[in-house]
Amino acid sequence: MAQGKILTVQDISCFGKCSMTVALPILSACGHETSVLPTAVLSTHTGGFGPVHKRDLTDDFPEILAHWKRLEMCFETVYVGYLGSPAQVEFVKEIFQSMVADSGVRVLDPVMADNGKLYSGITPEYVRAMKTLCTAADVIIPNITEACLLTDTPYPSEVTKEFVQQLAEKLEKLCPRFVLTGVGYCPEETGVVLGQNGRVWHYAQKKISGQYHGTGDIFAASFIGAWRKGKTMEEAAQIAAEYTASCIKFTSENSNISGEIQFESSLPKLINELL
Repeated sequence: MAQGKILTVQDISCFGKCSMTVALPILSACGHETSVLPTAVLSTHTGGFGPVHKRDLTDDFPEILAHWKRLEMCFETVYVGYLGSPAQVEFVKEIFQSMVADSGVRVLDPVMADNGKLYSGITPEYVRAMKTLCTAADVIIPNITEACLLTDTPYPSEVTKEFVQQLAEKLEKLCPRFVLTGVGYCPEETGVVLGQNGRVWHYAQKKISGQYHGTGDIFAASFIGAWRKGKTMEEAAQIAAEYTASCIKFTSENSNISGEIQFESSLPKLINELL
């Protein structure tokens, strides 16, 4: 049996820091042997660079998975990010069923929406498919908007503790372990809510000004990197939240021609947390 430690399934943007181009270096820096299954190749990410050239790689999945099956590939962690098509959801279900070690975990970041709106190209059919994939995952990492879509909850005009508690109860029915991101009860605060075994834990921090594409991917990758390195889920969530905040802070304080999030300069801080 050929056993890789982590497999990440998501898209590659040739320019821009998000998805695979964030996940792979962060997981590697955390000390994880990481394999990849690209879902699509994009000329840039979709965050403000105009019309994007995209090549969907769904048609390549059958041959890739067939080869892996011949090699009896097995992973300790499968981390799924942006897919973009219901057809790929079905392939991921196959990976979840046949390519995860007995003691392994299936982690899903259901990337499809933010700030109350679906991302461009995401259809109601895809949302329904993502709901079914959540039930096959061991851990899900939605933001508030995605959690509302997954639980058929209207997006709120204000995020309150009561609302988050109700949302957490609904998420637990979908997947027993979850990390809900972007939770802040006032404009100056942000944080995460973690649920597992019927318990809910909240970590809050000061919100750093600045909006950058890919911060959710940075959080998810660093959370998985820390958790699968032996930290508890609570410890990993705090480490990931603080690392993401440090990336935003560094980027906002330093000139950056590309306008992209600078996650590389804060990697030593993340690595030190795992020593």
